[in-house]
Order: sequence, then structure tokens, then C-alpha cells
Amino acid sequence: MSMLRLLMILSQMTAPVAISAGASLDQQFEQLGARYMDEFPALSPVSATALGDHRFDSQLDMVSAEARAQKRAFCRKYLEQLHKVDPAQLCRANQVDYALLEHNLQGTLWRLETLQEWAWNPLVYTRLSGGAIYSLIARDFAPLTTRLEHAADRLEQFPRLFRQIRATLDPKRVPQIHAETAVKQNRGALSILDNLVKPNLSELRQDKRDRLERAMAVARTSVQEHQHWLEAELLPNARGDFRLGPQLYDQKLAFTLKTPLTRAQIRERAERELGRVRDRMYRISQQIYKEKYPYTEFPPEPSAAYKQAIIRACLELAYLDTPKPDEIVDTAKRSLELATAFVREKDLVTLPPDPVEIIVMPEFKRGVSLAYCDSPGPLEVGLKTFYAVAPLPQDWTGEQVRSFLREYNVRSIHDLTMHEAMPGHFLQLAHSKRYPGKLRAVLSSGVFIEGWAIYSERMMIDEGFLNGDPLMRLINLKWYLRGIGNAIIDQAIHTEAMTREHAMKLMMEDTFQEEREAAAKWVRAQLTSAQLSTYFVGTVEHFDLRRDIQRTWGPQFDLKTYHDRILSYGSPPVQYVRALVLNEKIPRLR
Repeated sequence: MSMLRLLMILSQMTAPVAISAGASLDQQFEQLGARYMDEFPALSPVSATALGDHRFDSQLDMVSAEARAQKRAFCRKYLEQLHKVDPAQLCRANQVDYALLEHNLQGTLWRLETLQEWAWNPLVYTRLSGGAIYSLIARDFAPLTTRLEHAADRLEQFPRLFRQIRATLDPKRVPQIHAETAVKQNRGALSILDNLVKPNLSELRQDKRDRLERAMAVARTSVQEHQHWLEAELLPNARGDFRLGPQLYDQKLAFTLKTPLTRAQIRERAERELGRVRDRMYRISQQIYKEKYPYTEFPPEPSAAYKQAIIRACLELAYLDTPKPDEIVDTAKRSLELATAFVREKDLVTLPPDPVEIIVMPEFKRGVSLAYCDSPGPLEVGLKTFYAVAPLPQDWTGEQVRSFLREYNVRSIHDLTMHEAMPGHFLQLAHSKRYPGKLRAVLSSGVFIEGWAIYSERMMIDEGFLNGDPLMRLINLKWYLRGIGNAIIDQAIHTEAMTREHAMKLMMEDTFQEEREAAAKWVRAQLTSAQLSTYFVGTVEHFDLRRDIQRTWGPQFDLKTYHDRILSYGSPPVQYVRALVLNEKIPRLR
């Protein structure tokens, strides 16, 4: 598709939404949703590729006031049309999708007009430039030659993209930590050219190969020029505050979580869970310690310091089993095989036929987490999922490496694999893509997705993974503590001015994280807001949902039936799955 054609599509986005005369209300809403699905991908060609809509693979996003104005007009047009439909008169499935679409449009407007990350978050653009090429080459959704030609199309537009980025970012609004991370990530786009594009040049005939090589040279120059600007202009002048403050944080929390829980309710439950889980860890540690030292007599009312020491002593036993620094990816591969075999043997949930591959995390995505699940876009079914694992940074000291490997011991990698791959994100998202409504697929809930992943970790332990190994359960509870701690520091940092020292103490003492993990989480909490709360909120909502459905179904409750049922609705917020399964009223998002 030519740039002229793309501009024509964008210019038509303020036109009224066409609805067939005489259509039923459900048909009217479905036509509205179909028109939305057809139009919104043009607003971000790079995001469209990631979604699995490949009409715009030759184009690169526009970063300008005009582009933002088009997005605002698009959202207002669809909200106006949406509000002409009475959701109470829709079928239950469409009531869910109506609420999700309304909330998404309102959230997009809020991000454009109020949050304004486009002006102060350079990481938006490092993800954009890296993702522009990575999303084209990483998966075989089209012939390689076609994808390489589209890579050339996009690379030729890099000079324009980076000029627009520099004109859009306001250095005095950019937080220092965001500028520092952008400096580290920006050159990651070049590693994609070296590792994914350059090895495949021979696939092209000579004229197209020459064009791609010229485009790569243009892109390299653009990335290096932008790197100079980041280091010489942005970084020295970055004066923004990474803390959102209570008002912005609460608004972002509502748009992110899509839950009836408030910030205060989340905090109260997190602190209550923190105490409960630590007590559970102490009881398990007593069992482990007693097996090693059978004549131990535990005090009837142990102090907090005594409990802390016993838990730490038992965690040390798990930390003895660590992978070698260069074997983290191989350890994750073996872990995936073990988890998959266990799910199949226990028949816990229907296994999708989709392929999954463990890869080394691309450079432009490093610096936020150790691993992530890179699933195909929600509009694509059957393509390969990547379980990406980051290698250890080469500039780490021996002590930093030791700290990291203690945190990511072999049992922790098992837990990480259950979360990211089997039966966590990979399996859940593969089920989600099979929901017939594509609108719901692109409006998925991160809270449902993250909550399922943590729920699935605990479920695997409860079902006897590693033959009921108490050290595995202890590590799993430690990881749950991390999710609880995430929710606490997320809001405390952005609304209560929590210091690094306070956050590090909570993470290292209260939730038993190693220094490298806690230090990385402090950076991540500054770079993101509200996202760290998704883990805990999703977890408690999933466990509450299973408890209530198990009570309702009674003797008829079957674990595989339950799992397949709740995964059959896509990835909407948990409150909607609850309403659909228990035949409750479909709620409206606040």
C-alpha cells in the first residue's frame, strides 16, 4: 500500500460510520465493530503488523500533531456512534465487547490528551523503531522476500521518523531514567538488521538486494544520528518527574486494570496477602528445615526476625541449584519440556497445536524484564510463539551475576516457564486467539492475561509439579510475593514518593528478592506505572473466580472443564468472564 493510499484512508476516518438500514441492534453494533477493526490499524502501521493486519506492512507510523489529531477525531467519531446503541439491548457477548470498545476509545483519548506520553516517553519510540523491522522478519506470515521488501520500505522512512520523534519529544518533560534507558535501547534496531535482516539478503534478487542494502545504510545513519541526539541533547536536558502523582496514577490504573477495585482496596488486600503468604512460607520452611535438622524445636511464638531467618535458610537450599551463566536459555528449554509433559500427563487443560520456541531476547527489548512471551498478533492463529529470555549483561560484575543466578535458580526458571509459556501466557493466548470475535481479541485485558499466568503457576504446584517438592512450592510463593510487592511499590512510588531505599528494603526483605532483581524492578517501576499492579490484581481475581465457580458447580466441578471454559471467552477482564460463566449482569467499566 502506498503512502498516498494510507493518507487517503486516514483522511476518511472522520466520515460517519455506515450502518445498514433495518439492521437489528446487535447487527448495528457488529457492523460498527467491523468498521472499527477495518479502520483503526491504519493509525499505526507498526502496531497493525504486530496485530496480524498486514495491509500496512510497507508503511511506518507518523509521529506528528496531525497524526495525533486524526487519532482523537477517530476516537470521538466512534464514541459518538457507539453511544447511539443501547448496550442493555445487546446480546451478552456484544455487551462485553461494547464495554471494552467504549473503554478503549476513552482510554486512547485520555492517553493522547492527558497523559501525553508522546511528549515525554522516548521508550515509546525505541519500541516503535525496533518493532517496525522485528515484527516483519520474526514470523513467517508471508514469503521472506515480501517481508524483506517491506523492511526496505520502512527503513527508507527512518530519517523522517526520527526527525518527527526529535520534534515531538520535549526534553524538559522527559524523566532522567527514561532518557538513560532510551540511550541503551536505541541501537537495538541495528542489532535487528545484523541478526535478522543481513543474514537473509541472499534471498533477494540483485536489484532488490541492492535496494535493501541502501535502505539499511540509510537507517544506520538515522539511528546513529538519533543516538547522538539522545546522548547530547535529550539526556543532559531531561528534567521530567517519573512519578505520575495520585490523580494521573488513579486514572491510568482504572484504564489499565478494568477492575472494580480501587487503589486503596488493592493496597489493603496486597498488604493482607503479604502477611498471609509469608506465614505460609514459614510453615513450609519449618517442614524443610525439620527434614534437614530433625531435632529442631521451633518456638511456639516466633519473632518476625526468627521467621525471616528460617525462610531465608530454606531459600538458600533452592539457591544452591543454579544454572551456569551461559546456560539460562538451555535451562529454560528443558523446563518447557518438563512443564508441557506434566500438563499433558495430568490433562489439566486442552493443549493447542501452536508452536513455541525459546529465543534470546532482542536487544531493543532488554532492560525491563528477564523474559517475556512474544505471542503472534491476535489476528493470526497458528504462528510461532517466542518465549524470549535475556542473556546476562556483559558489563556485570561477578557479584551481580551471582546475585542474579540466585534469584533465577533452576526452580525459579521452572516458575518463570510456567508463567510465560506452559500453561501460562503461551497456552492462554493460543486459546484466546480462537475466540471468534476479533474485536475482543484486539481489546484484550492484561490483567486477565497476567492473572492467568500467576494462577497457572500455583495450580501446577497444587497439582504436584516436581512431585510436590516443598522447595518448589517455597519458590513459587516467593514469586507470588513478588507480585504482591509489585502492586505495593507501583502505587507507593507514583503516589507516595516512595524512595529507592524503601522500595529496595520491601523487595529484598519482605519479598526475599535478590539485589539484582530488586534493582531492576526499581528501574522498571519508574519506567512503567500501573502495569506492575496487573499481576496481583489479576491473580486475586482469578483465584476468587475459581473459588466461586467451584462452589457453584459443586460435585460437577472438573479442573480441565473449568480451564477450557474460562479460556474460551478470549482475554476480557476477569469480571466479564465471571458474569458470562455465572450468568450475572454484564458490568460497565468505570
